[in-house]
Amino acid sequence: MEKLGETIKELRVERGLTQPQLAKLVGVSNGMISVWENNVNEPKASYVKKLATVLGVTSDYLLNME
Repeated sequence: MEKLGETIKELRVERGLTQPQLAKLVGVSNGMISVWENNVNEPKASYVKKLATVLGVTSDYLLNME
């Protein structure tokens, strides 16, 4: 099973977004995307929702619950 960070990175790359671009769309710092993608920390629920919307998936998909 993939970790959340791996899923975020995979979807970001598939959509042709850089970390800074995704950060701007979600409303966080560039470094925060890196922290999430490297599984150092997980995003709060409110950011999971924003990430899912920006990346075009459901929150359940992002959290590997689907």
